[in-house]
Amino acid sequence: MAKNTKETSPNIASLASEKLRDPSASQIQKSLAASALAQSNTSKQTGAAMETKASNVLHSDKYSQETKELAASVLSQSNKSR
Repeated sequence: MAKNTKETSPNIASLASEKLRDPSASQIQKSLAASALAQSNTSKQTGAAMETKASNVLHSDKYSQETKELAASVLSQSNKSR
């Protein structure tokens, strides 16, 4: 299994933290934010289910730019062999 060594950037970690504290943030934003923060300064990789969720966000026109930024970060940290 190929290991992906990418980590969440400080800018995305800040955005993720903001979304988790925002009571008006959507469930998908909170889910992506939690995944991004879990991968900040760790060697954790995105799981298959979250990978699919992030991919769906990026392929949809209904999500905001911030949501897509979180999704892109999460997806970039997925397992290289998938």
